[in-house]
Amino acid sequence: MTIFCSHCHRPLQAEMSCLPSGGKRAPSASKPFRSTKSASKARRDQINVELQALRSLLPISAQEKERLSYLHTMALVCLRLRGAQLFPPDSAPAAGPALGTELLSLLPGFLLVLSANGKLVYISENVAQVLGLSMVELLAQGDTVFDILDGQAREDAHKKLLLAQEEPGREVTFVSEMRTSKAFRLQHGGNRAVAVRGRFTALHWPASPSTTAFLALCTPVAWLPADGDAGSQDHLFQSTHFLDMTFTDVTESVTYHLGYHREELIGQSWYSLLHPEDADLAAAQHRAVGESLGAGAAAETVVLRLLHRDQTWAWLGVSARQDGGGHSIICTSRCLR
Repeated sequence: MTIFCSHCHRPLQAEMSCLPSGGKRAPSASKPFRSTKSASKARRDQINVELQALRSLLPISAQEKERLSYLHTMALVCLRLRGAQLFPPDSAPAAGPALGTELLSLLPGFLLVLSANGKLVYISENVAQVLGLSMVELLAQGDTVFDILDGQAREDAHKKLLLAQEEPGREVTFVSEMRTSKAFRLQHGGNRAVAVRGRFTALHWPASPSTTAFLALCTPVAWLPADGDAGSQDHLFQSTHFLDMTFTDVTESVTYHLGYHREELIGQSWYSLLHPEDADLAAAQHRAVGESLGAGAAAETVVLRLLHRDQTWAWLGVSARQDGGGHSIICTSRCLR
């Protein structure tokens, strides 16, 4: 096969003087220059210089900057870029850092802003007071809200965010366990339940996914004492149901928590008291109890809203299991604050 020169279009065997650089062939696209150790080191050094420049621009303390890995640096840069896209620097008057800190200290929780696809856009600095993790440490978990949630909470949060996105301006509330620091877990025995309450809002017009954000206040929820703790019976009630979740019995303490007398609930369906947004979650727990292997096996505890007699919603942590004969379902409902 004859190869022709790209400069003079003559066969290379017949004419070599046309090649540039004294007869040396230029590297083709199929045979690029081989990378040498020195070239690789030069590239790494250049990348380090650029990362150091980006790190120096981040609005965090010098101590936090020193602890940042390359991945943390890029995660924070992406967070700032998403924030700048939704909240341009010239779109609002500047607030002094002292004022911002004072306002945050008055909140019952921390502020959270998400993009339309669940990416983290902003987390207020007082998140450390709730989760024991700084904003920088929290980003080590990932760059979406689902990365900082634990277990089943991710699926529930995803459904609620889709619901809120379908109806912009509609407020949704859900309780999820969020990841915490190791010291927090050792002290409190696990991650922390947080009530997330917010809505999607168009920040610029025309409204589009790139100009819409989920603005939320995240408030810590107090899990009340476990069954074995002294006085814990004051914070819970138990109910017995047919397999279709119709009430067959309930403890008298239900009056204190939900306002109903025992006789009012017997014969009613459990689902008639559930908040519409929590029906799917309750149904999933119901199925899990029905599919559990052996009587007495309990399904994972879920957080639900039940209708109080005064037409308000009460937050409950509900665990469910089959009785010894497998003919009834027993629910233990613990009130949350």
